[in-house]
Amino acid sequence: MNENELIYTIALTMIPHVGSITARKLIAYTGSAAAVFRENPGILKKIPGVGDFIAKQKNTPGLIGQAEKELLFMKKNKIRWLTVFDNDYPERLKQCPDAPLVIYFRGENIFNYSRILSVVGTRRATSYGIEYCQKIIRELSEGELNPVIISGLAYGIDYQAHLAALNAGLKTVAVLAHGLHTIYPFDHRRLAEKIADTGALVTDFTSGENPERNNFLKRNRIIAGLSDATIVIESGLSGGALITADFACSYNRDVFALPGKASDVMSSGCNKLIKNNKAALIESSGDLLYMLGWKKDNEKILPRQRHLFTELNDEEKKLVEILKSEEALSVDILSIRMDMPVSKISSLLLNLEFQGVVKVLPGNMYKLL
Repeated sequence: MNENELIYTIALTMIPHVGSITARKLIAYTGSAAAVFRENPGILKKIPGVGDFIAKQKNTPGLIGQAEKELLFMKKNKIRWLTVFDNDYPERLKQCPDAPLVIYFRGENIFNYSRILSVVGTRRATSYGIEYCQKIIRELSEGELNPVIISGLAYGIDYQAHLAALNAGLKTVAVLAHGLHTIYPFDHRRLAEKIADTGALVTDFTSGENPERNNFLKRNRIIAGLSDATIVIESGLSGGALITADFACSYNRDVFALPGKASDVMSSGCNKLIKNNKAALIESSGDLLYMLGWKKDNEKILPRQRHLFTELNDEEKKLVEILKSEEALSVDILSIRMDMPVSKISSLLLNLEFQGVVKVLPGNMYKLL
């Protein structure tokens, strides 16, 4: 992506009341982020789900200048960025319907490693939770799988997960609820520097955005979206760990939970996840590897031959070719690309789904199998 388009893409994320889903829809209909700002609001408001109020928000004064300052800040502080349209954007995150338009990071781009796990839990970790968090991550490092460990740099289990990963020689990623101009909590700044040395600090917030309450909710969706599975070590009946687990479930990702005694307050959330069949019970790394089907390098499953698509008609073949170029696309975008009514596209997709060619994802997104 050229620098000019990047500036407009960053500016698009700064438009009030425009989230990642709407931003991607605006780009899909206009062709680029720059085109969104050039387009007449009267045209934009006709896009499904946009409306008159949101269409006019692009005229908020100072957005482009603010985005230009953000780019200068990133260059000065050696902060890297990826847009959802870049090839090396995290593939797992790209599959999520609310994937951020832009992510910013310090450190390595390790977001597409073959195995990635999120480990989350309460800020008020007990000795039981700390012991098992360290044990499971240590066991994972003893094999040949070497998964990347994702967490949120918070007190308690998050801190222990990052620390255990570093001590075990595993790469770890901290997902932040603020811009990269600061570190929160401040007490974890030294740990954050160690994480950035071999792993990464990542956020979808621009500089100057501080750790507000709602930002942690947005942060949790990225923790879940970046990984193959989420492990909840300890949690009460409410809190960020359970929200992260809910996000993981909505993305069709595996969730695991460490059980505890019925009387333990900090195990009540984990026990509830297991009881409600939202999470599988985990006591060791062996449980995790078995249920995920992960094997050592010398135990790799032989690849299956892909479907040959010989029986597809011309319209279905064209649809498949479009899906080949993207990780996943919505029915609306496919309708535009194919120049066909949504009803016709839905019929084609249904046939392809029956034939095992495509899979429907949360948010009515479709991808090739």
